[in-house]
Amino acid sequence: MRTLILSDLHLGSVSGADVLRRPELRAPLLELAAEVDRVVLLGDVLELRHGPVREAMLAARPFFEDLGQALSGRELVITAGNHDHALIDPWLAARGLQEAPGPLGVEQLLEPASASAALARIAEWSSPARTRVAYPGLWVRDDVYATHGHYLDSHLTVPTLERLSVGVMSRLLGRPAASFAGAADYEAMGAPVFAWRDAVAREERTGDALNGIATVSAWRTLRGGGDLGGQEARRLPRNVRSAKALRSLRARALVLGFPIAVAALNRAGVGPLKAEVSTAELRRAGLRAMGEVAARLGLGEAYVVFGHTHRTGPLPDDDPAEWVGRAGARLLNTGSWTYASIFLSDTAGESPYWPGGCVLVEDSGPPQVLRLLQERTREQIRPARAPAVG
Repeated sequence: MRTLILSDLHLGSVSGADVLRRPELRAPLLELAAEVDRVVLLGDVLELRHGPVREAMLAARPFFEDLGQALSGRELVITAGNHDHALIDPWLAARGLQEAPGPLGVEQLLEPASASAALARIAEWSSPARTRVAYPGLWVRDDVYATHGHYLDSHLTVPTLERLSVGVMSRLLGRPAASFAGAADYEAMGAPVFAWRDAVAREERTGDALNGIATVSAWRTLRGGGDLGGQEARRLPRNVRSAKALRSLRARALVLGFPIAVAALNRAGVGPLKAEVSTAELRRAGLRAMGEVAARLGLGEAYVVFGHTHRTGPLPDDDPAEWVGRAGARLLNTGSWTYASIFLSDTAGESPYWPGGCVLVEDSGPPQVLRLLQERTREQIRPARAPAVG
């Protein structure tokens, strides 16, 4: 069965960073979808951290209607990630009411209506495609497993907001990630964090701390971007220069205080964490963590396709050794379909975070990493208004 896998669409992003909202940018994907037997949407399909589900669903409907027509009678599989965990949470809650539920394995296949009302609605929109739900992942082939990848946050050494949240939960419950032995362990740490954030966004749009704007601003500062200097700064009006000077002082304080804060978190037992936030370390840390998840889920030497980190790969210039987990899992990342300005250069397709990534799995042979928007210029993929969230 020829399967196309993509992840991190984030449909409904308040920033407009979800490029598949635009018909001209989803056209290449729909053309390819018409040529495969199955499409797998690998989580963070909807952006449910920014506001009510109804807003994200409204933004997503045209995409699902177009995708359903492109597939026309073939299969669509949807799984959930951390930003749309609410799609699967009703099923997980119902499972918890069962007298003796079976173990939570690496693949549960469900009908949309048994998963959630939102997925049932999406299945209606996607008709005439046949929609199923898989959680936390799907065996695409005997040797190819696909999952969103949010479990990797439990092992990440980069202090992202997600990593800190599950780290605190793990510390409070006395269940270190080093003891995890299956999907149920990861759900026990992550699901309460996701549920709280989903509840905050249920009725109204969230603030910068939860919708990602504050995080992106902090990361831009830590990576050394965003400050004006020299002649450019002196040409600004006095009140603007004063405001920028204040922001510059705050930025310097953040940069100087960041390693101290990371050290304090490690002493508090939330780590192990590192203070490095370079793109190279983001890649390495994400791959190490996903390799750890694959080992703890017992995936062996399978190809493991994931998303979550938005970093497409492996790409031709990557070190192949980095893309092999400690137990032999062969890792592939779909990338994302979001415009993340902090990671993009002006050269089309140059950044591994360029939107439009996916993975094609044939009946045999290694899965292939594809980049469907690689030739589009930055201006062509830029949202109508500058995004604040990656």
